[in-house]
Amino acid sequence: MGSLAPGEHAWSEAHRPYPLTLPVRTYVWELPVRVSHWFIVLSIGVLGFTGYYMHDPFIVAKSSTSFLMARMRFVHEVAAAVFISAFILRMYWFFVGNDWSNWRSFWPIKKRQWRGMGHMVAYYSFLRKDLVHHVGHNALAAVTYLLMFTFMLIEIITGLTLYTHVRGPWLLGWLFRWIPGVIDIQYLRLIHFCVMFTFFAFVIHHVYSAVLVSWEERNGLIESIFTGYKFIPRHELQEDARQVK
Repeated sequence: MGSLAPGEHAWSEAHRPYPLTLPVRTYVWELPVRVSHWFIVLSIGVLGFTGYYMHDPFIVAKSSTSFLMARMRFVHEVAAAVFISAFILRMYWFFVGNDWSNWRSFWPIKKRQWRGMGHMVAYYSFLRKDLVHHVGHNALAAVTYLLMFTFMLIEIITGLTLYTHVRGPWLLGWLFRWIPGVIDIQYLRLIHFCVMFTFFAFVIHHVYSAVLVSWEERNGLIESIFTGYKFIPRHELQEDARQVK
């Protein structure tokens, strides 16, 4: 590869402009958002492993007294309880959280959000070189998360329906025992199993896009899911405040 001409930038540097104003340490992701995020991540990992084992046992028990399937099922149910709890916490925070975690920042109800989705689609499709910077989620990411929350709800409903079908009457069984009368239990089991792969695909893209956008924005995006803080140029904070109003 030849050397760059004077004033010319490599692709990795050309679209990472330095901020016009000094960055401000901003508390973006509140503690409940971060806690629910990591509990959902960890529980999905455990649920995926144990759920796939229950579908197709790939570990051979060495002892005749070992009941590995029962253990996997128990771990699956405990992880499911953690997953549901984290999901409920995040849904609650949709209504009491700050501007960046509130439901209004996820639901595309404004023209600027639809324009933002178009900009990000063009960016990921290599049709646009410049990344539009956001304090919270960009519009495309927000709608994607909203879709994933919908898949999580489907997974919870189908999972609790399968649990009710096997266990029989329990505290909340009346909420789910009618569903197999509408959708055959085998179809519910298939839906529950297939949605798992949607989560796997999302995790791959989520990690890739988070690293990419963090590199482009240079505002501590990756670190913010641990600390809650991002470093936002003052003019971007002012622009974001105007758009929220």
